[in-house]
Amino acid sequence: MSKYTIGIDFGTLSARALVVEVATGREVGTAVAEYPSGVLDTRLPGGEPLPPDWALAVPGEYLDCMKAVIPEALRQAGVRPDEVIGVGLDGTNCTVLPVTRDGTPLCALPAFQGEKHAYMKLWKHHAAQDQASRMTELAVSRGEKFLDRYGGKISSEWLFPKLLQVLEEAPEVYDRADRFVEMTDWLVSRLTGHEVRSSCLAGYKALWDRRAGYPDEAYFAALDPRFRTVVRDKLPTPVQPIFTRAGDLTREGAALTGLIPGTAVAVGTSDSHVALPGAGITGPGTLLMIVGTSTCDIMASPVMKPVPGICGVAEDGMLPGYYGYEAGQCCVGDHFNWFVGNAVPAAYQAEADARHMSLHALLTEKAARLRPGESGLLALDWWNGNRSILVDAELSGLIVGLTLTTRPEAIYRALIEATAFGARTIIENFVDHGLPVDRVCACGGIVSKNSFLTQLYADVLHRPISLTASDQTPALGSAMMGAVAAGAPRGGYDTIAEAARRMAGAPKRVFSPDAAASAVYDKLYAEYRRLHDAFGRGDSDVMRRLRQIRRENA
Repeated sequence: MSKYTIGIDFGTLSARALVVEVATGREVGTAVAEYPSGVLDTRLPGGEPLPPDWALAVPGEYLDCMKAVIPEALRQAGVRPDEVIGVGLDGTNCTVLPVTRDGTPLCALPAFQGEKHAYMKLWKHHAAQDQASRMTELAVSRGEKFLDRYGGKISSEWLFPKLLQVLEEAPEVYDRADRFVEMTDWLVSRLTGHEVRSSCLAGYKALWDRRAGYPDEAYFAALDPRFRTVVRDKLPTPVQPIFTRAGDLTREGAALTGLIPGTAVAVGTSDSHVALPGAGITGPGTLLMIVGTSTCDIMASPVMKPVPGICGVAEDGMLPGYYGYEAGQCCVGDHFNWFVGNAVPAAYQAEADARHMSLHALLTEKAARLRPGESGLLALDWWNGNRSILVDAELSGLIVGLTLTTRPEAIYRALIEATAFGARTIIENFVDHGLPVDRVCACGGIVSKNSFLTQLYADVLHRPISLTASDQTPALGSAMMGAVAAGAPRGGYDTIAEAARRMAGAPKRVFSPDAAASAVYDKLYAEYRRLHDAFGRGDSDVMRRLRQIRRENA
């Protein structure tokens, strides 16, 4: 009888379940459900307004989606629950929520339903930039060694700035919370009946190190005396390595999933990091771009090197026996969706409707007819701040070269080019600091569906780009984690490398750079770097000043 595992991928807007045959990696069933409230960035469900730079979610909706997608994926696959040996979960990192002792989210309590700090803060919650900047300044002044692992800066997207913001702005929420927990760890605990903290999630976004642990209490006390015992009081859960079993499905977990009690559940991990084995990458030298609402750029190396502006490096953080490096861009798909939702004429929508295609497809078709450099436009890809290598959520978007003849497709193409230039900056930063990039792979819905964009990236990077076999690489990686959690005795695998060898397919397509296009993009990239440094490295602080004026007048 064939054995199967299920990978569940919790993205920014939806949850996806993927049923995979363990022996072959064959994907036999999938289902997707969107979170009803989506991203809360203007108002809470009750109508309470949110300030700028907030991004929240309702955690209960993630549970509801999990309850919906697993049975539906099994139904599509024609797989019985007793044929499933393991489950793996991944999610956006760092998406964190305050909970009571029994794991109830504070926003589910009547007393806190109108309190914004009681909700789940998404990875792209950037309202803790002040706290992040102060944490960086303090770490530099104290000579904290942990800062070397995080590119020299602490991001507003990370755990401790978000917790410090809660303490300072809503101490009653901070005091009432028995723990602050990563969303993926919380979901795993709902399935297994006990909580473990993923070494991946803690290592990249919570300043935790396998050897050194968290920063010492003196550092946190220097930020705020009330913050001294944040680790002991609010993060008491033990950290457990990924590639291990968090536990087995309880009866309650089985009721949530439609699976049988005793099914193995893997320690949760990041949606980007688990894509590395999902892509069949089990060694160093290959950079994987996971292109979605944001982009994560990840790679493994046998050596530890300080690289400025990265999101972090963690031992065994992505693959056992290697240091896993992460960088990324916090606005890619979000970038394109903003334009389509806010800046496209009604005539374009009418044309798309008449041709039974999406606006994205129509704009891509029109943009592909333009030659590199033809529009005279250049953009910076900072609509949601800069994650790497400047690590600054105060930065914002920019388009240069607009005229009265500029068409929407020219702007759309310039936005795509901007994200490609940002990717090139990240790769060059890795190479310049001693981490060779021998090969580039890409995965995610955008690159799977938009060959124009992927080809443009290859042209800008001067590198072939291999498209991963699966359109659902993170979910496949989580299914591999489920197979390792089950282990060979249950029909799974004992190592993630073995699972990846058996379950990951060969690249479905390779995009090779076009020399003529690359030559033009070199000229545009040189101008991009000038803008990048002028607005991002202090020559002009206008973007930061505008943010401050916005906050003062919101």
